Amino acid sequence: MFEQIEELRNRHKELSLALSNPGLDNSKISVLQKELSQISAILRSWDAVKDSEDQIEQAKAQLADNKDPEMAELYQEEITELEQKAENAKHDLDMILFPPDELDNRSVYMEIRAGTGGKEAALFASDLLRMYTNYALSRGWQAEIDSFSTTDLGGYKEVILHINGKDAYGCLKRESGVHRVQRVPATEGQGRIHTSTATVAVLPEAKEVDVEIKAEDLRIDVYRASGAGGQHVNTTDSAVRITHIPTGVVATCQDERSQHKNKAKALKHLKSRILMARIEKQDQERRKMRKDQVGGAERAEKVRTYNYPQNRVTDHQVNLTLNKLDMIVEGKLDEIVDALRNDERRERRGQSILDVIKAS
Repeated sequence: MFEQIEELRNRHKELSLALSNPGLDNSKISVLQKELSQISAILRSWDAVKDSEDQIEQAKAQLADNKDPEMAELYQEEITELEQKAENAKHDLDMILFPPDELDNRSVYMEIRAGTGGKEAALFASDLLRMYTNYALSRGWQAEIDSFSTTDLGGYKEVILHINGKDAYGCLKRESGVHRVQRVPATEGQGRIHTSTATVAVLPEAKEVDVEIKAEDLRIDVYRASGAGGQHVNTTDSAVRITHIPTGVVATCQDERSQHKNKAKALKHLKSRILMARIEKQDQERRKMRKDQVGGAERAEKVRTYNYPQNRVTDHQVNLTLNKLDMIVEGKLDEIVDALRNDERRERRGQSILDVIKAS
């Protein structure tokens, strides 16, 4: 860290000198001023940390030299206060250096699709849907199905879950990828363990300012909703499929009985899919500089294995194994989510500070 701080001090001098050039155009001045402002904030915060640490060392030295019990108690109180001050300063520095992704606070769309394994894969997709729904409810978030396609055994070929809640994307974004299950299927007569998969895609909900869509770029189709029975079966053409013609991105919704409501939901999902495609493209372009990929090629990789016979879950992104599958599939994901978020923070801290500034 010290070497990087010295680099920042040198860069600060370079920028200050460059900005003193009267021949700079306004656009260049704006770029340099932004970088200078970021570096200045980091240096101020770093100096606050070092100042607090120096004060702590001085107070400890005075405590060691003092034999008066009353004074020693005062020095100890001062040290405790200074240590809290230092922790606050370090937190402030950390937030400046590695601020959370702006998208982390967004709500999400989770697209769960059965992979290899036929009907057993569809049943596994249903298990994942229940797991994420329960996790969302445990966090106080709202969760509702926007679109689905079922099998005759009650599994899901595909289901889209909308989770509305603060920090939903930050908690769930690394669920994206291939999830693998190892268990004896209900249809297996000889007790053999089968391996099936399901894929999960996590999309941050787009805001109006994120994606602008022209009406003439949309093709809207309506059709009759289908399902395994119950409240989702509809006798009118209320289900909606929207296609964004320039990109080919498609979104559907059939949850509501109202065609108008389904259209509004499908449009929100469509914008989120377009936003995610844009994010993935940007991440691919920054791959050499950044390791905190949201999606891209990683989405094709196995992220987690659920082994039912051994009651074991292994998250391959952080090499975490927990022998509590029965709890995890019921939505108790906090331990895994915390490990993934801590890993993301470590990756971000491994980057050069100057690279972080340039990428922002």
